[in-house]
Amino acid sequence: MNAPFRFDYVGSFLRPRQLKQAREDCEAGKISHEELKEVEDRHIVELIGKLKELGYPVITDGEFRRSWWHMDFFWGLNGIEKRNTKAGLRFHDEVTKAETAVIYDRISGTDHPFIDHYRFVKQFEDDNTVAKQTIPAPAQLLVQLRLPEYMEQNRSVYPDDEELKNDIVKAYHQVIRDLYDAGCRNLQFDDCTWTLYADRKMWPVFGINEEKLKRIAQEEIDLNNRALAAKPEGMVINTHVCRGNFQSTYASEGAYDPIAPYLFALEDVDAFYLEYDDARSGGFEPLRFVPENKKVVLGLITSKRGELEDKDRIIERIHEAAEFVPLENLCLSPQCGFASTEEGNKLTEEQQWKKLKLIKEIAEEVWK
Repeated sequence: MNAPFRFDYVGSFLRPRQLKQAREDCEAGKISHEELKEVEDRHIVELIGKLKELGYPVITDGEFRRSWWHMDFFWGLNGIEKRNTKAGLRFHDEVTKAETAVIYDRISGTDHPFIDHYRFVKQFEDDNTVAKQTIPAPAQLLVQLRLPEYMEQNRSVYPDDEELKNDIVKAYHQVIRDLYDAGCRNLQFDDCTWTLYADRKMWPVFGINEEKLKRIAQEEIDLNNRALAAKPEGMVINTHVCRGNFQSTYASEGAYDPIAPYLFALEDVDAFYLEYDDARSGGFEPLRFVPENKKVVLGLITSKRGELEDKDRIIERIHEAAEFVPLENLCLSPQCGFASTEEGNKLTEEQQWKKLKLIKEIAEEVWK
């Protein structure tokens, strides 16, 4: 009962309209946080019921208690707080909310709220299902804290980079241990830093060349692996990598080739959930760097659009990928979550569930 599964998903689901309204009402002071939690609990239970009805072996809270896929985790760490920024992050045709994470004290992972979020889902496990928890990768936090707008503030607490990285690792060790003690055996690191480096069009923006990419990759692999070293026996930790997923648009493009020798070959995760839903992702050749003992979850079904993919073509693509990773080490999922932020992608809940049904049908046909 360890992820990845032959038919799987990344983590987030479209927020029901009533849940979105409750969050707005809570922010406006119209309802209490306790009343919001009651709404969240109810919709999470409904989500879990639908996943079980569809026959998926993994359950989750759909990230219904979050506004972002990553920020809420950062804000839950001790020593980090929510701050507004001058502008949001620019995606193709969309701009996010203007929010970020800023250091105000030493970072630690004690009593992170996500532990209770996980416990709520855990209670609904049965003989056929296992609860998964998703959190952003340590490297994602490091990159977030290096954004220029609040760099001076962050440096005032951590003038030394190594000290900052040491505390990030300790915080993740604490969270991983607490999740394990709460019963978590399936953890996922979401990490979108890598695809920025894979996009060669972005290299001039970040001042990247081959030598600098090597230094950046080594630093981020080292940070992630130091956190992964705390993985208890019996826990699986996988990672998800995509090119941005905000209201059906994206942040970067480009094949995995520049990062594959680092990410695929050297990161100590058990499996890679990879975006492969359109031409922006390039070919399957970089998968040759994935070690023989690791699995790859092919994100061949898009979560950005409601139209269903051609079943036969998806099966063809799975076998194309099998030229580089053995078929028994492959799985199938959407390329990303359906709602990496609370706004969600531009498709309906009905289309969302049809996508998951198609993934299951294809997986059962391919892997019998």
